[in-house]
Amino acid sequence: MQRSLIFRRYKITVGSKLLSLERILQTKRNDFKDYQVSPIGDVKRYIIDCMKVVGTDSNHAKMLADVLVKGDNRGHYSHGINRLEMYMRDVKTGACKGKGEPKILNDFGATAWVDGNNLLGPVVGNFCTDLAIKKAKNFGIGLVSAKGSNHYGIAGYYTLKCLENNMIGISMTNTSPLMFPTRSGKTALGTNPISVAANGKDDDSFVLDMATTTAAIGKIELAKRKNIKVPNTWGADKTGNVSTDPTEIMDGGGLLPLGGVEGMGGYKGTGLSTMVEIFCGILSGGAWGPNVRRWMSTTKEADLGQIFIAINPKCFASNFENRVQDLIDTMRNLPKANKDGLSVEIAGDSERIHEIFVDNLGGIPYHPNQIINMNEISHKYNVEPFRLLGSVEKLVKNEIH
Repeated sequence: MQRSLIFRRYKITVGSKLLSLERILQTKRNDFKDYQVSPIGDVKRYIIDCMKVVGTDSNHAKMLADVLVKGDNRGHYSHGINRLEMYMRDVKTGACKGKGEPKILNDFGATAWVDGNNLLGPVVGNFCTDLAIKKAKNFGIGLVSAKGSNHYGIAGYYTLKCLENNMIGISMTNTSPLMFPTRSGKTALGTNPISVAANGKDDDSFVLDMATTTAAIGKIELAKRKNIKVPNTWGADKTGNVSTDPTEIMDGGGLLPLGGVEGMGGYKGTGLSTMVEIFCGILSGGAWGPNVRRWMSTTKEADLGQIFIAINPKCFASNFENRVQDLIDTMRNLPKANKDGLSVEIAGDSERIHEIFVDNLGGIPYHPNQIINMNEISHKYNVEPFRLLGSVEKLVKNEIH
């Protein structure tokens, strides 16, 4: 199988610095052997077709497709096409608008306040990120706060966009109240993800993209779809008691904060999630905490708050990228805790390895149950399914021979 220029570039530059790369790729080949592979371009086509069927503007559908495919391509399957039905339902029911433009409510110096006008999250996110980057080029920093938004996919999509413009990127969003704050018997905070990204040298970078819960709700959904239990640090039943059953967690239960229960540091996750609410829900004038619409509800607008920050490192100490690279290299080359264990990774390495895995296969591998779901959507909306190249096991064997 012909490997693309992207893969070769990563292999020569960043890939050569990932000390456990080949070992992790082999593990992936085994773990994903029954997954079906689809070309990235065809997955995007499928998403666009699905969104257009429910009345979404073509450009808006393309923005969503780019974000969802980026999530799957980086291994964040909880935020890829696993989310497609939700976006379709929101637009179809009118809970989210498929056409329109965000509106700038206030524009002052390095800051801007935006009304997302209840458009798709990626439409709002791209608008605000572009504006933040533009301001950072003029002022050294750009900070854009948005209300009236919706689920925007992986937070890292927007910080990666900042990296492409040689900026430090920061993005956060509040979400539906899915988390039990420490000591609470009721869910009141969201997964409230945070992403921070900074460039190193030669395509290397630090890209943090994390929820402030121990796990994203999408991971619970995927576990339910695969009929498997989840770790006892991920969620709780409707009474707030720890559960490993994804059905219990989804049926009136919720997620635990980053860290898990109080004795394991869950109060820190609660604090981080509350911080995101201040930056996103409170600062923007959007919904916050328990006032955000319930997960999967279509009875009212989500009114999510989001923040997008771009920082021009040239305004500060010189040799920023070199210094970041020194930090990255130092961390990766720390002695292993176990001589037979994996090497230290920095934020973004696992996603980078999955991108190499995808590129090596010639497409994104999807779980068989995800393919079943895709076919159900295709049949329901009369949309052509995305093309399948075969299983990971088959493609790997063909490459070897």
